Amino acid sequence: MALLVALLVQGYGLYAPQAPGPDGIPGLDKVGHLLLFGIPTLLACWLRARWLVPVLVVHALVSEPLQQLLAPMRQADPLDLAADLLGIALAVGIAATARRRWGHDGGMATATTAADARQGESR
Repeated sequence: MALLVALLVQGYGLYAPQAPGPDGIPGLDKVGHLLLFGIPTLLACWLRARWLVPVLVVHALVSEPLQQLLAPMRQADPLDLAADLLGIALAVGIAATARRRWGHDGGMATATTAADARQGESR
């Protein structure tokens, strides 16, 4: 559910007629782009929906030109694309680090895996 909400927020943030958020703070939109792509990527990795990562990369590549077509008041910005891709890369790195350090599997362990672990403990 969290991944779906993150993707809906991403869609709104990218394709709203005007950029959401406060005006006047330089670079704030880049932070928004980083988070709009980083959070869904991180959730996808933790939920073992890693197939979504390349989809998000493609979406990052097409979202800027598409944004300009769908919302004429907005302009394509290569730095926004860079922030999108940086968000994806950071999220993949964070997920990989968490998996290595803490063995985090997104809470998606199967009953078979849990049973196998119990069986291994009793030996």
